[in-house]
Amino acid sequence: MFQPTRRTRAIDIWPGFVDALASVLLVFIFMLLLFVLAQFYLTGVLAGREAALERLQQNVNALAETLALERSRSAGLETGLAEAEQRLRATLAERDEVTGQLRLTRERAAFAAERAGLTEKKLAEARKTVAADKETIRLRLAEIASLQQDIDVLRKLRESLEQQVAERTAEAGALRDRSKSLEARLADEKERTLLAQKEIDKRDIRIADLAARIDTQDKALAEQRGLTRHADSRVADLSQQVAALRRQIAELSAGLQLAEGKVGEQKVEISELGRRLNLALARKVQELSRYRSEFFGRLREVLGDRDDIRIVGDRFVFQSEVLFDTGSAALGEPGRRQMRQLAGTLNEVAARIPGDIDWVLRVDGHTDRRPIRNREFPSNWELSAARALSIVRFLIGEGVPPRRLIAAGFGEFRPLEPANTPEAWQRNRRIELRLTLP
Repeated sequence: MFQPTRRTRAIDIWPGFVDALASVLLVFIFMLLLFVLAQFYLTGVLAGREAALERLQQNVNALAETLALERSRSAGLETGLAEAEQRLRATLAERDEVTGQLRLTRERAAFAAERAGLTEKKLAEARKTVAADKETIRLRLAEIASLQQDIDVLRKLRESLEQQVAERTAEAGALRDRSKSLEARLADEKERTLLAQKEIDKRDIRIADLAARIDTQDKALAEQRGLTRHADSRVADLSQQVAALRRQIAELSAGLQLAEGKVGEQKVEISELGRRLNLALARKVQELSRYRSEFFGRLREVLGDRDDIRIVGDRFVFQSEVLFDTGSAALGEPGRRQMRQLAGTLNEVAARIPGDIDWVLRVDGHTDRRPIRNREFPSNWELSAARALSIVRFLIGEGVPPRRLIAAGFGEFRPLEPANTPEAWQRNRRIELRLTLP
């Protein structure tokens, strides 16, 4: 009677084992589905961010083209303003000449009337001549006033265009910073994706280990199926392990949901910080543009109107011949006078710039395309960099703080004129000064 009882209990054990194995397989399939869904979601997010980066890059390129057009329009207006100023000078000279002639005519008429006793008819003719001269002078003065009004209108238009160029420059800088921020966030998301992938791999390894342990237990259960008590104990252990595995999966899922919530909060905080940073940077750039315009205006007044010193956009350009001898990086005496005036103007303007604006004066050296090879300067690059450093050292000696100065050499690789002519060479040999953010 004992033998049939053992057979009945062995037959009852097998369905429980099959149920446990089926539960493990369902858990394993569920984890695989979670992994596939997570991969699909992350792929969609990364694709959307790459598309957003491409759109931002297109916007930056469009703004750069618009900025170039605005700069060309500003250059044309400056040319028109220079022509109007020349016409004004010519008109003023003509006015002075007419005034002298009128004064001479009056003196001659008075002298002739006193000496020769002119008749009333001749005196009337002289008065008509004087009246005609007065009318001519009045017309000249009206023309001068009209030219002055035109010059004022052109100046206001130029100031408006310069302000628009500064605003476009600030927008382009803000977009570049936003693009960098998005790239950094994308890198962070990729890193988090890799960490999540590693965590999923660890879970897969743990599931594989558990599956291997279950297989081992299955083998042991198959070998000892005949022993009822031992088989019951093994099934109970297996059930406990499956329950523990389910608890671990629930804990991991809860941890994953909590991590996703924190990631969402961090994204919102990063977006808000990026917006505030962009606004603050735009304000700083606009404020610096105001001081840069003041600096360039004061510098233009100090140095005077010269063909070899000009303002191009946001840069103050010196021709190299003004500062250096040919093939030399040593400042000559004329160059020292110019730089001394520049340093005094810069120190005056810098004293009024707020301390929270981290400004710098960048000195860029440029050469023409003709190569230079000697013991002191093996290439144009060394010559342009040495000239920029020479100016920086001189400005430091004049009291400009070293942390506010940057020296850069570009050699022949950023020409203003691509032509291979002496005129283009002379235009490309230059020193550019730019008041900007570091």
